Amino acid sequence: MDRFQAMATFIRVVDTGSFSAAARQLNVGQPAVSKIVAQLESRLQTSLLTRSTHGLTPTEAGQRFYERARAAIQEADEAELAARGAGKGLSGKLRISAATTFARLHIIPRLPQFLAEHPELDVDVILDDRVIDLIAEGVDVSLRMGALPDSSAVARKLATSARSVIATEEYLANKGEPATPAELAEHEAVLYNPQPNFWSFTREGAVTSVAVKGRIRVSAAEGQRAAVLSNMGLCIASDWMFAEELKSGMVRKVLTAWQLPAIDLWAVFPNGRLASAKARQFAGFVETIMNEEGSLHSSKE
Repeated sequence: MDRFQAMATFIRVVDTGSFSAAARQLNVGQPAVSKIVAQLESRLQTSLLTRSTHGLTPTEAGQRFYERARAAIQEADEAELAARGAGKGLSGKLRISAATTFARLHIIPRLPQFLAEHPELDVDVILDDRVIDLIAEGVDVSLRMGALPDSSAVARKLATSARSVIATEEYLANKGEPATPAELAEHEAVLYNPQPNFWSFTREGAVTSVAVKGRIRVSAAEGQRAAVLSNMGLCIASDWMFAEELKSGMVRKVLTAWQLPAIDLWAVFPNGRLASAKARQFAGFVETIMNEEGSLHSSKE
């Protein structure tokens, strides 16, 4: 039995809470995972997992083994990376998640550069606007926008983007440009499902809120972007969502004398797991992208 393989398998079982989920992530059959854990328990002469109708949880001995094994594998990964040298690049598989529109516009077009720097690395990209369970999905690092729902999450802020009211030049030519937030009530808004139907602005310390209406509400940023570009209304969006169109003049910011809260970009790592060298290096790569692009501002500024 390969000790490191056995430790890695056991760690995956604990992280996912089941043999079947661990098997799916490892691309092996469930019996193979069960056998490896059984052999590990036999070798250590102790029970590592408690099996119940609610799933698998580590025993006291299993928890101690899990923590030490996780640290040992992390150290082994770091040692291998150091031995090969920074110029040799990363290897293996990196699994990332990101919102669909953000990844399509800003991450996937730059992945060739990252992969060229690390020719032995494969990258899996999960595109989902929802907050997913990083451990259950086997994600190494997730790129998330906005406030983090879990204050205990292991996260690193990468960048910050301004948010504005945005509309196409064609829409503004047909419907007119609002001069004050109150005039938004006379316009069509393209609403994003998590957002409320009132928008709040700040000017010279005073807060102004206005109720907006719209005939279309979408559940994903990709739909909001498509609706705005189809001249269906105006929306609140981060600069990154319309970066190219803002540069070309196809869309324009309005009500620029009023401020909206900025939005942060975070690299989020799974709770209870040390961030891998691959995940940390990818997060640094994304921060560099954001600093270079200018539609987002680096968190270091």
